[in-house]
Amino acid sequence: MTPSYFTRFAHLRLSRDAQGVLLVEMHSDGGPIRFDARDHTEFTDAFYEIGRDRDNKIVILTGVGDYMAEIDFASFGNVGDANAWSRVHDEGTQILENIANIRVPLIAAIEGRAHIHTEYALFADVIIAGRGATFHDLPHFAGGIVPGDGIFTTWSYRAGAGRAQAFLLNPQPLSAQEAASWGVVNHVVDDGTTVAFARELAALYLRQPEVTRRNSRIHFVQPLKERVVREVGYGLALEGASANALVQQMMAGQR
Repeated sequence: MTPSYFTRFAHLRLSRDAQGVLLVEMHSDGGPIRFDARDHTEFTDAFYEIGRDRDNKIVILTGVGDYMAEIDFASFGNVGDANAWSRVHDEGTQILENIANIRVPLIAAIEGRAHIHTEYALFADVIIAGRGATFHDLPHFAGGIVPGDGIFTTWSYRAGAGRAQAFLLNPQPLSAQEAASWGVVNHVVDDGTTVAFARELAALYLRQPEVTRRNSRIHFVQPLKERVVREVGYGLALEGASANALVQQMMAGQR
């Protein structure tokens, strides 16, 4: 039977095969996702449900067309308001904690533009990218706010603090090949084949006992989970303060 949560989320398409490989596709109306405030809320619950469902044996995270390239900033309301930001802060922390609590191997399959919320993908044990994929960080420093939502935590964890800082302070599109040279991407494959390659890896992993698979994921993600607990709540508080300053600056410019 299909679990009820599979159809609960507007911009997530969930499908699971007979071996328990769950494919999570981010989308908007069947095309590339335009991430909005509703997604920010729903992804919190979605990753929690995925992590607690023991019928999920392997998880593949991907996007339709692009991984994620657009965000609807207006849907979040006045992010300079502490009450509005409190929700962003709490959900932002919970999303990452819930991804970290997915206790089976997680594979990210990146196609096209990964320009928004790449931190979700960087929680994967293995990251696959199409040759034409690009990585970017559009919403944060380039837009006037602190990259505090876990983007620095995950990029510094995988690429090193120096590279992450330079990338986030002067964000430019990063090719899949360069991301691989940084140690962020593990496999670069032909465009349009990332999910198929992820399924090949999943088939290999499924040969091992379930406890081995689960405990390997738990072991691998633990250092990153500890950094999330230490850093992301504080980072989001700093980001919220910068969002308030940005709103004030914009309002002053309109006078």
